[in-house]
Amino acid sequence: MSAATEDFLAMLAAERGAAANTLAAYRRDLEGAEGIIGDLASAGSDQLAKLGPAWSDLAPSSLARKSSTLRQFYGFLIDEGLRQDDPSSALPRPQTRRPLPKILSHEQVTALFDRAELEAQTDKPAAIRLLTLLELLYGSGLRATELVSLPLSAVPRDAPFLTVTGKGGAARMVPVSGRAKQALSRWIAVRPDAAKYLFPSRGKHLTRIRLYQLLKEIAVRADIPPEKVSPHVLRHAFATHLLEGGADLRVLQTLLGHADIATTQIYTHVDSARLVALVNERHPLAKSRG
Repeated sequence: MSAATEDFLAMLAAERGAAANTLAAYRRDLEGAEGIIGDLASAGSDQLAKLGPAWSDLAPSSLARKSSTLRQFYGFLIDEGLRQDDPSSALPRPQTRRPLPKILSHEQVTALFDRAELEAQTDKPAAIRLLTLLELLYGSGLRATELVSLPLSAVPRDAPFLTVTGKGGAARMVPVSGRAKQALSRWIAVRPDAAKYLFPSRGKHLTRIRLYQLLKEIAVRADIPPEKVSPHVLRHAFATHLLEGGADLRVLQTLLGHADIATTQIYTHVDSARLVALVNERHPLAKSRG
């Protein structure tokens, strides 16, 4: 790769705190483009136009990602004074829509927790752990990786917050509900001693795969189709149900750890009927015509 592309990747790591997987994806996109048209730093619009036909078999989402990578690269070159022009207008611009996550109803969430609470009454550590995992997924909106990798030190003694390290190493404070705090207290009382992680397993921490399996299994026992339940679905339910309850979108963005509020808007699907009712009720003109 050219020196300019290496500098761009270094900037992503240093200034934006990009995670290792993110950097690897950017590197693949840049190397792939250079393999088609040569040095990207000196490429013109005519050369970039060749990428469209070369990428014609890609899915729209993949094409959009590759184009976005190159647009950011050329923006970096301009900011650094390495180029005066921006040839990225020649890149393809596919129209994509991010699919909305699956949604759990309030009734399904209740059924899931009813089953988990019933099983936790046995005082078996595994059942208490599962209830705690559910409470933190739905009650705090944690990502699967954030949840399973929580160190024990992330749980404060008094303050109702967790310190979570999210994507790109960004830390944020996540509120813990009263229910989740009770479940945490029960779990900490029975979890293995001298373990670094809140949810230890085999010398490290519970894996994401095992978390998925546990949720599928509890869904079956709660008479919910297992394909409808996952950590991502519970995180989405947290966001959607908070928004339905009147939560501010900016607050929700902070709670979810989204860098861009556009991501939050996609994540928090709210039915159109409720939005129309909200406008009719809250808009100043609606009151003036009453």
